[in-house]
Amino acid sequence: GYTLQLPVEDRYLVTGEEILDRVTMALGGRAAEKLVFNDVTNGAHDDLEKSTKMVRKMITEFGMSESMGPMTYGTPQDQPFLGRDMMRERNYSEEVAASIDREVHKVIGECYSRALEVLKENRKVLDKIVEALLEKETLEANQFEDLVKGLAEKAS
Repeated sequence: GYTLQLPVEDRYLVTGEEILDRVTMALGGRAAEKLVFNDVTNGAHDDLEKSTKMVRKMITEFGMSESMGPMTYGTPQDQPFLGRDMMRERNYSEEVAASIDREVHKVIGECYSRALEVLKENRKVLDKIVEALLEKETLEANQFEDLVKGLAEKAS
């Protein structure tokens, strides 16, 4: 499925916790596949790519890693080639690069585990959403919210 996250308000600043929440949400589809089918597909490719980029930026550009410290790694290249994204020139050792990779792997793993736990705790809600999607194919934000709110009210 395709999930679109709309901004609630215009913002320039994002906290580390908000980034981790976004990564966890992005990994939700992959986690749902694993939970329901005990297997995964290539459907989460884009989510995995975006999540990895977000976490790597947290660590290398925003200084949001306890183990790597409050500093940046790499320097922006000012003159990208045509058709290429802005890149960062590496100004650190292989040892630091390996530490960054380990930290990215750890954070992504923690977010994925969190997504699995949220889905396990809310399996009935997940199943109802699936039923609604099989029936309607698309849910608008208000339909989704009404469905989840209705299930929460029944549970309490």
